[in-house]
This record gives sequence, C-alpha cells and structure tokens, in this order.
Amino acid sequence: MSDELNSGIPKDDAAVYVISVAAEISGLHPQTLRQYDKLGLVSPSRTEGRNRRYSLRDIALLRAVQKLVGEGINHAGIKRIIELESAMANMALEVAHLRIEVDALLDANPPKTIARRKRTEVIVYEEKK
Repeated sequence: MSDELNSGIPKDDAAVYVISVAAEISGLHPQTLRQYDKLGLVSPSRTEGRNRRYSLRDIALLRAVQKLVGEGINHAGIKRIIELESAMANMALEVAHLRIEVDALLDANPPKTIARRKRTEVIVYEEKK
C-alpha cells in the first residue's frame, strides 16, 4: 500500500475506500454502488476477500453516472457513453504521443524545400489576318 500513497495522499487510482466510505463521499446508497458494479458501470477493485475497494477515480465516475441518470439516460446508454469517452481519451493520448514523435522527427530531419523554377513572362502574340 505504500506504493499507492504519495506523501500520505492516495493517488487517484489507488483503491483504498470501502463501499460505505465511497457511498458517503459520492452521495449514493451502498446498494446503488453494488448495482452499478453489477451492471458494469463502475467496477471497483477487489480485495482477496472479494470486498470492493473504490478509488477517487471510481468515485468521480460514480458521480458522473449519477449525473447522467439524473438527465434521464438509461444504464445501457450510460455504459456506452463511458466506453466512448474512454476510447476518446485513449485516442487523444495517442494523438498527443504521435504529435510529439512527429515534432521530434521534423526537428531531427528538417524538410527540404523544393526549388521553385524561375518565373518567366508569357508573351502572347496576336495573329494577324
């Protein structure tokens, strides 16, 4: 557990909160947390004894799920939204990494400019009849 703590403050993904504490922090009933886990909306870590342990990230997700429920979105829709948001975040990270890589390659190998040909005037002759 010492790896999960940084200066006594748990990391966002450190699974340290039991269900009663997570329920109190999120403002939800423990049974609601169990239901969300069963539906696959928020799946906390488990101890060896199979007890749920929630992280701050899990608690933030619980709040987001509750907000979507309040907006009238059903659980299947919420699950799809969570999946899409996760995929979008992963793609954004991938794009950021690729941009860094491309910038480094461009710095190491500056593009060569294409030599432009000299512009010449076009002379138009009128045909006499």
